[in-house]
Amino acid sequence: MGKNSPFAREGVMQEYLDSLLRAPEDPADVTANTAKLLEDAARRISEESTVPLPPDEDGDNADVVQSFDAPEADTPDTTAPAQQQPALSQQDIAATPVASLLDEQFQALFFEVAGLTLAVPLITLGGIHQLEKVGPLFGKPSWFKGVMLHRDEKLNVVDTAQWVMPEKYDQSLADALHYRYLIMLGESEWGLASENLVNTVTLSKADVKWREAQGKRPWLAGMVKERMCALIDVYQLIAMLNNGLGSNDQTP
Repeated sequence: MGKNSPFAREGVMQEYLDSLLRAPEDPADVTANTAKLLEDAARRISEESTVPLPPDEDGDNADVVQSFDAPEADTPDTTAPAQQQPALSQQDIAATPVASLLDEQFQALFFEVAGLTLAVPLITLGGIHQLEKVGPLFGKPSWFKGVMLHRDEKLNVVDTAQWVMPEKYDQSLADALHYRYLIMLGESEWGLASENLVNTVTLSKADVKWREAQGKRPWLAGMVKERMCALIDVYQLIAMLNNGLGSNDQTP
């Protein structure tokens, strides 16, 4: 995480994620609370000449990408079998909190966007691709970066920083972003742009502070307590993207 990131201090990261989980009733409160956190972060960063970098994670990002890329046709798959998707209809899955679809212990992929760490359960991960040329489309929300061609597929690329944190997204942040990967969501054509892949971790449900309120931010399943990162409910996120909704919008 860069020293100029608003989340360079762990306390700021935790306060920000807690504010998302509390889901205040008035959307204006979200912007006001986040703005205050960012101002506090900027002041603290300016008071320190350096901010320690986080310790390096084991493993290589390229290996992670390869392990989640679909195998070529007629090529034996020698990797460990993927975790099976829940045997539910898409409608049932979208209406079911992801916590109830997970085993007591589950694996999650951690990745970074603009200094914020996000995680997705592996059973909801559709794949990981190197981000290549993205063609913009007119008439789409500003967080829709465009379409990336991968083999014969057209993949929808989401500007993750703008979608997840619209209240802090400005031109300065946009210029600092360096997206390198595309995190595919389930079996959909939606993918989240990511700057860095961190690692995969086995979690238990007790490791997560689950979202309390229903209706607000259904994409946010909860917060991984020890790692201070947001755990994404992929199925809810897909439903929101299909409806052109932003992270703070009310679902139909």
